[in-house]
Amino acid sequence: MYDALNAMDSANLNFSQGGLLILNIAIAVIMFGVALEIKIQHFKDLLLNPKPVIIGFISQFLLLPILTLLLVLAFWSNITVGVAMGMILVASCPGGNISNFLSTHAKGNPALSVSLTAIATSLALFLTPFNFFLYGKLYKILGPWSENQLLRELSINPVDMFVTVLILLGIPIILGMVTNHYLPTLTEKIKKPIKLFSLFFFMGMVVIMFANNYSYFIKYIAWILLIVFIHNAIALSSGYGFAKLFRLSTQNCKTISIETGIQNSGLGLVLLFNPNIFPQDLALGGMMIVTAWWGIWHILSGLTISTIWRRKTI
Repeated sequence: MYDALNAMDSANLNFSQGGLLILNIAIAVIMFGVALEIKIQHFKDLLLNPKPVIIGFISQFLLLPILTLLLVLAFWSNITVGVAMGMILVASCPGGNISNFLSTHAKGNPALSVSLTAIATSLALFLTPFNFFLYGKLYKILGPWSENQLLRELSINPVDMFVTVLILLGIPIILGMVTNHYLPTLTEKIKKPIKLFSLFFFMGMVVIMFANNYSYFIKYIAWILLIVFIHNAIALSSGYGFAKLFRLSTQNCKTISIETGIQNSGLGLVLLFNPNIFPQDLALGGMMIVTAWWGIWHILSGLTISTIWRRKTI
């Protein structure tokens, strides 16, 4: 397993600058669509009933990165540095754009889901760069691989990453919230089509990337399937268990589970393909393939578990 993943780390994926530009646009459209459902009232609601939102926020931005670090350290002899750093990158991203739909489908708490999306997406401007920098450093310090080329040469400037995340998330979010506030009629007409478009467009981009790198994915997909399955299962179960620990309702537990287990891996891909953040001459194949497969798998797992929860009360 390790030898196969090590070869994957060294793979140079085929992804053009034109493809990166389209992916950047896709992420901007996705975040604009998310922001169309964000209202100032969601932040006011936090002040009135902060407990579920705070627990959900901690689950997503503190618990998941810590569990991810512990996971990659526990299996350090079976996974490569590239795969581990890909997992840390995914865990540092905010929730995915379909979490609100999945929470509603699971008979969770849509209001809590939208509130968590609003707050997590806004704070991701700071926390995504910070978490990746922090847990990446801890992984390098605590593990026996300080001489690994990727860790030795990978020097992420959190300020550069912040600027990129600000452009990708901040501007579309502001535009979406302004549109929502001043053009409510237009917002109601366009938010559902934009959500559907962004979902299928992003999935299409990931499929194209898979097609352009078919040989790599066929060679390594068996191990990536297992790794992402375990990581995603931990994210979903830890979110539910953490919420249950604080005696939240089943409805809120479902929502926090989904918000923790559905990650914006598209943002992770955009960051990985940005040469100003990740030098493209480094062995980033493992990080890219893990992040790309997350983009597909969390939709499948999210639809599965939300359908089960819809039919059965836990």
